[in-house]
Amino acid sequence: MNEQNKKTGQEETPKTTQGVPASQPSSWKRAMSKRWVFPAAYIAAAGIILTLVWVYQGTGDKTLNSDPANGVVETGASAGTEGTAVNGEQESVEVVAKSENFVWPVAVPSEISVVKPFYDNEASTEEHEAAMVQYNDTFIPNTGVDLARGDNKTFEVKAALGGKVTRVEQNPLTGQVVEITHSDNLKTVYQSLADVKVKQDDEVKQGDAIASAGVNELEKTLGNHLHFEVYEDGQPVNPQGYLPEK
Repeated sequence: MNEQNKKTGQEETPKTTQGVPASQPSSWKRAMSKRWVFPAAYIAAAGIILTLVWVYQGTGDKTLNSDPANGVVETGASAGTEGTAVNGEQESVEVVAKSENFVWPVAVPSEISVVKPFYDNEASTEEHEAAMVQYNDTFIPNTGVDLARGDNKTFEVKAALGGKVTRVEQNPLTGQVVEITHSDNLKTVYQSLADVKVKQDDEVKQGDAIASAGVNELEKTLGNHLHFEVYEDGQPVNPQGYLPEK
């Protein structure tokens, strides 16, 4: 039959099994039968995974380094406590802003004196007497300091720290009062005021004018003065421990 087909030029018909043509092996199966296919596929997959991990980590580092406003401290080879300027010189980078230091709550500190000090429980008997406020027949420990000019003239009162005005009121004994709340659980209170320039919920900056010194009923013998108090965690503390030296 084969010889006859060859003689007639006809191609030989593929062998069949029970009437079904025998399937020829596909190119995919032939490729998969090679020994090198599985190792090559494994190496390629591992390379793709490592590349994705590297890209992900690089993106995370850039995000961390580009957000110093959140107080993040950089780590790693690309991080440091110093930054590089455009001209190649090193310059320090401040990540967290420092808190303000107190300033005197007056325009010209050199013109002002402490006419009545803060009552300190650990002070001497003489200092206790100087820090008592007399009202009629009652003696009250001074919870702040009283500031005045030697010539009894009024003067401008300024915010010792920046913050939010949380109280403005008229008190029959202490006169007009302004309270400012600051960060770090601090409050400052200004009493015996005149010509108040702020209102409750105002935001003030350090050094902003808030009023003028005036007189009050509780300490009327002091004339024009500012009664200045500092509270830390709700407790009165000696303002002179916060104010800078003149």
